[in-house]
This record gives sequence, C-alpha cells and structure tokens, in this order.
Amino acid sequence: MRRLSSWIKSNSRRRSRQELGRGVALLAGLAWLAPLLAGAASFTATLDRENVTVGESATLTLRFEGGNPKSIPFPSDIPHLQISDAGTSRNISIVNGQYSASFLKNIILTPTQPGEFVIPALTAEVGGQVLTTPPLKLTAVKAPTSAVDGAGEQLAFFRLFVPRKEVYVGEILALELQVCIREGLANGEDILQSFDQFNGCPLKVEGVSLIKTAHAQRRRGQIGNAGYGIATLVTSLSPLRSGPISISSMEVPLTLQIPLPNQRRRDPFDPFGMFQRLQVEERRVTLSAEPETLEALPLPAEGVPAGFNGAVGSFAMTVTAGPTNVAVGDPVTVKIQLAGRGAFDALALPEQTAWQDFKTYPPTAKVETTDPLGLQGVKTFEQVVVPQNPELKALPALAFSFFDPEQKRYRTLTQPPIPLIVRPGGPAPVAVAAASARNPAAEAPPPAPDIVHIKPRLGAMAQVAAPLVFQPRFLAWQALPLLAWLSALLWRRRAEALAANPRLRRRRRVAQVVRQGLAELRRHAAGNRSDDFFATLARLLQEQLGERLDLPASAITEAVIDEHLRPRGVPEAVLGSLRELFQTCNFARYAPIKSSQELTAMIPKIEAALRDLQELEL
Repeated sequence: MRRLSSWIKSNSRRRSRQELGRGVALLAGLAWLAPLLAGAASFTATLDRENVTVGESATLTLRFEGGNPKSIPFPSDIPHLQISDAGTSRNISIVNGQYSASFLKNIILTPTQPGEFVIPALTAEVGGQVLTTPPLKLTAVKAPTSAVDGAGEQLAFFRLFVPRKEVYVGEILALELQVCIREGLANGEDILQSFDQFNGCPLKVEGVSLIKTAHAQRRRGQIGNAGYGIATLVTSLSPLRSGPISISSMEVPLTLQIPLPNQRRRDPFDPFGMFQRLQVEERRVTLSAEPETLEALPLPAEGVPAGFNGAVGSFAMTVTAGPTNVAVGDPVTVKIQLAGRGAFDALALPEQTAWQDFKTYPPTAKVETTDPLGLQGVKTFEQVVVPQNPELKALPALAFSFFDPEQKRYRTLTQPPIPLIVRPGGPAPVAVAAASARNPAAEAPPPAPDIVHIKPRLGAMAQVAAPLVFQPRFLAWQALPLLAWLSALLWRRRAEALAANPRLRRRRRVAQVVRQGLAELRRHAAGNRSDDFFATLARLLQEQLGERLDLPASAITEAVIDEHLRPRGVPEAVLGSLRELFQTCNFARYAPIKSSQELTAMIPKIEAALRDLQELEL
C-alpha cells in the first residue's frame, strides 16, 4: 500500500513537470509568433507627465505594436533639455484568444531651465509600414523658492544678514547666510551636513573683493512657532568702488522629504522599526535669500595724511630695531608689527622720507590671523637698513597712516626715534690729505713691491702625457655609471607617472582589452556564436567609451552619444557608426544573427569605430 501511494505521488510530480515544460514552450512560441499574429502595426509616443519643475524628469515612452521597428528613432538635441536612454522592454498579452505584442523604448527628459519644450514628430518603420507620431509638448516651471506646511510655517529658507547698510571702500565687512531647515524633515540632517561641507562662496555680488568664507557652528533656533536647524556661512568682502552694491545669494535646488501623517504602527516583531521604511512626500524647491543693497562710501578727501597708502581698518603699531651699535655699512633689522582688524593682505609700509641717510632693502612680511575669516591678527614687516654716515645718532621716527571706519577719520601712528651708535667703517684718508697740505714739498714714499719672482726662468721643459681626465677612454668609463643612473631614473619616473595617472593606466589596459576582444570577435564569428559575439561587442564599446569619457564602463549606454559625445563636437559619421553598433546589439537580443558571414562582415566596421574613438581628442 505504501509503495502504491509513493508511486502515485511520484507519477503526479512527473506529470506536473511535463505540463509545466509544455506551458513554457507554448509561451515561448507565442512570444515569437505574437508579432505575426497581431493586427496592423502601430507606433505611438506618450509622456507620463506634461508639466514638471526644473530638474524634475519626465519619461517619454515609444510603443511599437504589430512588429519590431527597423530602427528606433531618438529625439534630436533640444536646447536646455537633457535627453537620456532608459532602456527597452517587451510586453506580450493574450486576451480572449487575441495575441498582442508591444516593444517599448523609454527616454528620460530633464529640463534645466523653465520654458516649453516641443518633442518633434518621430518616424519609424514597423512591419513594413512607415509610421509617424505627433509632436508632444513638455512644460517646465521654476521650482518654488520656499515651501510651507499646513500651519503656514516655512519648511526651509535662506536668510541674508548684512550688519550695516553703509561701508567704506576698502573696509572689510562680514556677511552671514543662514540656511534654516525645519526640524522633522526626513532628510533635514543630510541637507545641513551638505552645507557644512560647502567650500565655495554663497553670495552673488559685483564690485567687491571676496576675501574668505568660513562656517559658523551649527545651532538650533526658534523661528515663529517652529524649531529649525541653522547652518551659517560667513563671507568677508571689501568694496572696490563707491556706490550701491546689490548682494544676493546663490540659488540651490533641494528636495524636501516631508513625513506623511498616520504612519503605520510598529510591528511587534520589529519594535525598533529597523525594517520599516518611513513614508514621505517629496517637494522640490529652489532656495535663495532676499537680496540686500549695500552703499559703498568713498574715503574722505579732506585731511588725507601725506604717507597714506590706502590702508583701512583699526591698527596698533610697535617697532623694534637691532643691533643698535654698528659700523657704517653694517645692517640693522627693523621689525614693524601692525595688529588689529583690517585687510592684512593689502597692508604695505609707506615710504619713509626721513630715512635718506640709510640704504634700505625691500621688506619681508608675514601675516598671523586669529579668526577663521582672517580679519583679526598681526602683520609683521622686517626691513633691513644700512647706515651710510657715522654721524647718525638714531633711526628716524616711523609713521603709518590709515583710515579708521569706526571713528570715520584718518589716523597716523608714529614711533619715536630709536637711538643708534654708528662707528666709522674703516681708515679715513683725511689724515694723509692733511699731512700733504701741511708739507707740500713732501713726496709720498715709493710703493713696496707686492710680487717677488722666485724663479725668473723656467728652464728645460719635457713633454708629458695628457692628464687622465682628458683621455677619451677614461671619460667613457666614467660615463657608464651616469648612463645607468639616468636609465634607472627614467624607469622610475615612468613608473611614478603611471602610478600618478590613473587615466593613462586605464587607457593602456583598455587598449589591451580591445586587442584581445577583436581576436575574440573573430573566433566567435568563425564559430557562429552570435550571442557571445554581441556580448563581446557590447563590452568593447563600454570599455572604450568609458575610457574616453572617464566614466565607469558599466554606466555606458547608447545615451552617452547625445549626452557626452555630441556636445564635444564628435563628427556625425562617428556618432552614426556608434549608434548603429549599439542598436545592432540591442536587436540581436531578440533576433540574433545566425550567419557566420554576417558576423565576420561586421568586424571591419567595429575596428573602424573603435579606432575613431581612440583617435578622438576629448
């Protein structure tokens, strides 16, 4: 009895497997016969949405029914609209004994600025018929500059703080741009962290010198009835001209993730919610701060000191010099320190007219700041002066003039003279001149001979051999170590250049892959292995295009032809051959080439396309 029951079970399993195999075979046959059994061919183009915001994508779907297209049309370049390939798919349906098959091509459209974009009519040959789709219209609008919740509280916004509305030309002013993100947003922390890592200038302004941008410590603040996380970017600037200056912030597109109410309760088997995903609503906004106007005032024309050279700020000066006991011609180092607040990089020492009895050299400067923006600190000048007169008793007073914007007047800092002891630098010829004047008849003694001959005649000379350093054989032997060292140096430089140049390494590796791949293509064509042939062809195209465009090979699709190659001015002939190869690879998945002669005939086209890619200057 047990044997009978086991035989019945095994026999039922065998029949189930047989029926499953027949069903799979039937579906496969229907997949191939569907285009033949379907009705008249059709070609339609549809958009999943007609209105988007800037940066948001819409999907253009090309549907072919009643047969496979001879070639898939692709929209031409449309200004300010990014067009990328999203792949293909095939659908087969059986309804009441009626068979239908459709071939779908998806294309992603992403506008980069507001406006209306017209997708032109597309033409394709399907089932021996030439079909054309009507033009489509896509409208893109600018994303809102702020978003509010149901209570009217803003979810995210920028605030620009200008401490004063008036500033003098050359004065440094620090401005704050606050990024306020409402607490409770699902991606609020990620947005704040991205601004914490921002390294550029967040302001749009002309007529000023932008000095530096720093980050203040992030904080939490209460604005209205809501709490916000606030990231602050502080930028220092200095006006270059007088007059009104308009200041605005950068425009940043963001996607805010707002948690939806009435989330599901947590699973008792997942008390910490580790495997539950928060449901959110996404809103796209473009944040920018309200512009501000700053009035730049010219420096007063009255009361300008004689030594003023354009310094603006608030400074204190200390001067030291040493050594102070020197001889004529000995150097004295003068150290001048200017401490306070201002544009230290633009500070320069004025010319000191009282130092005419000193030979001066250009000073060296060093800046040490005490704040992230570089507004507070000390600039130290070191200048070497050389006294030229033994009668000098002091280093003259040093003066430095600047305009103080807080007091709104010019100020001049002076340092009292520094005492010096200057000795004569050597014997003076005055005594000899005086003696000659007292006794005009006296004659100067004859000069003593400074060179005495030891041997006035050289005597007999014998010819000797050339020195060893002038013998060619010796020089040749000495050159061998140098040549060996140069060879080792060149080899090491070449290895270091390859290690430091990943693109060069990749270019050589891809060249080797292409050579091996072409050999594989010939073997697959000779063996009539169509699937292996086109798989290798697709891999070669991805590797070569990825190397030329510096992109991962896995990210290469037919879309790179319009996204990357066409904007770089690649000839249309090259683009056409590449597009044909990509489309051939795509169609080969559904209608593989069976003839070995057809595969072999494609190899010269493939070699020419790869050679054109290698010769392009991208």
